[in-house]
Amino acid sequence: MTDTTESEHAEPGETATAEAEGVTGRYEETDAERLLTFSADGREATVAQNREGYAMLKVRTGPDGDELERYYGFDMALDHAAELVGVAARDLPVPEAAADMGM
Repeated sequence: MTDTTESEHAEPGETATAEAEGVTGRYEETDAERLLTFSADGREATVAQNREGYAMLKVRTGPDGDELERYYGFDMALDHAAELVGVAARDLPVPEAAADMGM
């Protein structure tokens, strides 16, 4: 597990971030979705879920990017996001507010 630095929990309309090993994880909620976006070295990947938190997770090329795949499990979505960002899934810093994503 990597060391992370994390901001406070996100309230609706706010952002929570975590950083580790040159990767930033940013969690935010919009009117329709929960978004967890990872960025490193100019690459970005977003894991999105509906606000109610019961739908499949969508992996995108960014918050407004193209949907690439859908997953039931958070671990599988993180694996795909890590591949897009170019790091190992264990190196993705997940803000605590996003830890309950997935079915």
